Amino acid sequence: MADKKVFRIVFHNQGKVYELHAREVGECRLMGFVEVAGLIFGERSAVLVDPAEERLKSEFQGVRRTYIPVHSILRIDEVEKEGANRIREVGAEDKVTHLPYGTPQPPDGRTSG
Repeated sequence: MADKKVFRIVFHNQGKVYELHAREVGECRLMGFVEVAGLIFGERSAVLVDPAEERLKSEFQGVRRTYIPVHSILRIDEVEKEGANRIREVGAEDKVTHLPYGTPQPPDGRTSG
C-alpha cells in the first residue's frame, strides 16, 4: 500500500500565522487561491488537550476544502508525518515580511492626481 502524502501549509490569516496539515494541496480554479483538502487533526487523549489545535478543529469543523489566497501563503512542505496544527501571533522576532496589500501611498499621506 502506498504511503499517503502529508502537507504542512503555513499562511497568514487575520494577523496570525496558521500552520495546518492536509492530505491534498493543489491548484484551484479560482484564480489566486490554493485549494487545501483533507485537513488532518491529531487524535486527542482525554489527558492532553492542545487549546490551539482544538480552536483550529472547531474553526474548520465540517470543512471539506478550504481555499487560501496565494499572497497569504508563507510556505507549503510535503512532510513525512503529520505534526501539531497551531496558530501563532506575528511577532517582532519573525523573519518573514509579507507583501504589502493595496496601493502604496506617499509618506505624507497625500494622494497623487
